[in-house]
Amino acid sequence: MPDRTRSVATAGVVGALVALVVALGAANPPTRTPVATDRLGPDSGEPVAEYLDRARASLADTDTDTAEHWALVSLTAELTDADAYRLAVGAPGDPASRVRVSELLFRVPVERVQTPLVVVGVAGPESAARAADVAAGRLQGSAGEWDRQARVDAVSAARLSADCACVVGMTVRGDPEALRALAATPGVRSVEALPADAVFGRFAVVPLLPGQAETVAPGPDDGDVPAR
Repeated sequence: MPDRTRSVATAGVVGALVALVVALGAANPPTRTPVATDRLGPDSGEPVAEYLDRARASLADTDTDTAEHWALVSLTAELTDADAYRLAVGAPGDPASRVRVSELLFRVPVERVQTPLVVVGVAGPESAARAADVAAGRLQGSAGEWDRQARVDAVSAARLSADCACVVGMTVRGDPEALRALAATPGVRSVEALPADAVFGRFAVVPLLPGQAETVAPGPDDGDVPAR
């Protein structure tokens, strides 16, 4: 085959391949990469007032939105699992009643002792009422990395088994109107919403603790660990 003929043939093949790739791309457009780096909750060292402003702004950004969003609810004081669930879902007919609770966040308050955060998934009022027992079971199975941590886990598990008021926050899902109604509910300190395209399981959740008043920082961990 003469060189000119071979070149024309090659160009034709390349052109056909390009056209095929373009056609396949049009028929199968790339899917949007889901949100994978989101985080709910305050940053370490962040002033509490700034975080509360940021949480309010996240709801203001949804004024014209009707899609459901994942959100973090931080509480003014620790609650039992059942009370926290009832607070989140509200009374029938209230906008907040459209909120669905996905996770309860437990942290046993012990003066001057750092206790672990335990996240338990829930699927309704019955599972929410058992969530503290689930959290206790997870800590009872923990050997602890050292003796003090083992004792902290043991006292946390014991108090959770006794149905302590130890819920500090919740992960919920709801439309903007419902989330704003929840944010205005007594006992709720803040509600921070993610963009509507956030994917559950691909964002971190760190609640604003009831005892954090000025700056988000770990409290002291120099107190005696009680036996129970």
